[in-house]
Amino acid sequence: MNTVSIKDDNNDDYVIKDLKSFYQHILDYHASGTSLHEENGHYFTVNDEFRSMINNLYKDIN
Repeated sequence: MNTVSIKDDNNDDYVIKDLKSFYQHILDYHASGTSLHEENGHYFTVNDEFRSMINNLYKDIN
């Protein structure tokens, strides 16, 4: 499992413990437009910029 840290909407650090699973969830449920993703009390605005950031993180570890 690959862990990475990102900032949530409140600029708090959030450790993604399983980037592959997180990445897949974003693809499955937040593939286009702008939406809000909540995970363990952290909120993320998912838009093209966020998807690109997660995609780049995923590519970097694979």
